[in-house]
Amino acid sequence: MVAAFMTGLDVSIVNVALPSIRAGLHATEDGLQWTVSGYALTFGLLLIPAGRMGDARSRRTLFMWGVALFTLSSAACGLAWNMTVLITARLVQGMAAGAVNPQVSGLIQQMFQRRERGRAFGALGAAIGVSTAAGPLIGGALVTLSGPELGWRWVFLVNVPIGLVLLPLAWRVLPAPRQDAPRRRESMDPVGVLLLGVGVAGLLLPFIQRHQWEGNAKWLLIPASLLVLAGFVTWERFYWREPLVNLALFRKRSYRLGTGIALFYFAGFTGIFFIFTMYLQSGLHYTALLAGLSITPFALGSASASVVGGRLVSRAGRRVVAIGLITVIVGLSATMAATVLVPGPGVGLATALPLLVAGVGSGLVISPNQAITLSEVPPAGGGSAAGVLQTGQRLGSAIGIATAGSTFFGSLGEGWATAFRHGLMVIMLFVVIALSAAAYDLARTR
Repeated sequence: MVAAFMTGLDVSIVNVALPSIRAGLHATEDGLQWTVSGYALTFGLLLIPAGRMGDARSRRTLFMWGVALFTLSSAACGLAWNMTVLITARLVQGMAAGAVNPQVSGLIQQMFQRRERGRAFGALGAAIGVSTAAGPLIGGALVTLSGPELGWRWVFLVNVPIGLVLLPLAWRVLPAPRQDAPRRRESMDPVGVLLLGVGVAGLLLPFIQRHQWEGNAKWLLIPASLLVLAGFVTWERFYWREPLVNLALFRKRSYRLGTGIALFYFAGFTGIFFIFTMYLQSGLHYTALLAGLSITPFALGSASASVVGGRLVSRAGRRVVAIGLITVIVGLSATMAATVLVPGPGVGLATALPLLVAGVGSGLVISPNQAITLSEVPPAGGGSAAGVLQTGQRLGSAIGIATAGSTFFGSLGEGWATAFRHGLMVIMLFVVIALSAAAYDLARTR
């Protein structure tokens, strides 16, 4: 859980430190963009191959190598003397995060059964939800306490002592591979890895570089990437050894719909923080710390409800996810209303209760959906199956931030508050699509 929290935190913690990085390293807009998006890109690329390698070899070993690399790259980010070093270290940091996260889900599959597995995924959902939502608050506090010159460095260096404690504990408490178990000698499917990597990178890059690459030619990468991914599916179907992704998983309705729900929900979930922090800091001139505090109610609601959702999912199943999605929609609708009723600097306080409600709904979505999606997956393939699920989450995050952000910036001529509400409408549309998939699953189950 600590490793999942640490890698998830670095998705959002850097956002509030960007002005300090710009001043400290004389960064350009492209450099700042790659500081954020480079991490997301390599994070997404490594999830499925790393999950497969953990299944085939040793989850504990790959977990420890990932944590060690994440710790070293975090130190390199904090000590960077120019933007080239910082961006390179962030790319490596994303690769390490992509190596660690599938092992967390795979170890839960391996170590827990039935109701206990739901509770474990509840803890994982809390870690993911709180890390993403609390990133701006923690980053803002570090920048405020350490000052703009050193604050951005501590945003990265804070991972170093955590990683140093994690490594010996992982060696001691995580299960080692059984010595009496037969060795799995299957191929790591290098052709499948290459096709999947090219396809996922091609899908992510236009969204990540939407402001840096001018013109519309960049969007041609999307159909080209879909063709590459179609080639990947064909290769996996006819590969004569064990494929990188077991496509038979998608014949299971729980896995197929759960992956779709995760993709669309994360498109809305992560977009909220991006446009809300932009609205507060750039539109209302909130400090980094105050902007982070304004998002804290969402994190608190998500953390508390994730634990409850993990306990309920074994009895209520997909109904928990549907109720959570409806609660998110209610909370976001109330947030939109609060910006109309209380315009101006008081909006952070006015949106506290609505964001708490949305956070409670989010906690009832992420961990129960993950538990249901992986419920029919054999433990031996838990890592690679979780890698596919988390890749969908990363794709959804990139798409959601791009579409909500583009809508937000395109509406600034009508005012900051109006632009935020327009971006929120796009986010709610993604959540409604996820709710439709959950409702379909409930109807088919009946």
